[in-house]
Amino acid sequence: MVIDPSALVAILLNEPERRAFIEAIAAAEVCWLSAASLVELSIVIEVKLGPDGLDDLDLFLATAGVETVAFDHDQALIARAAFQRFGKGRHPAGLNLGDCCAYALARVREAPLLFKGRDFVHTDIRSALTGPY
Repeated sequence: MVIDPSALVAILLNEPERRAFIEAIAAAEVCWLSAASLVELSIVIEVKLGPDGLDDLDLFLATAGVETVAFDHDQALIARAAFQRFGKGRHPAGLNLGDCCAYALARVREAPLLFKGRDFVHTDIRSALTGPY
């Protein structure tokens, strides 16, 4: 399973979806996070929670066994195509750069994506959960 930063933000900010996301991560055979997504996620967490939030993020990722995957050329091409097809201002999904990076890793790994929100439901990516989150 690939994890979009939106799911990890929900966990770290103790949002209502927190429990469902933690359970999905715990149940997954493997969890991947794009290195590009880690940068985006780190910026959001540091802004919202300060430097201590980054410690919490690192601890959660390590404890949950989330593997950070390098962002490579193949992913870059898939992310670019995802923006052309589903990008903000072009499509109801409205994917931004970070979304496109998570999308690309899910495509490369042929894995479902754990995410919060309604953006990815308008794409061809498979959700890791059923129901609105």
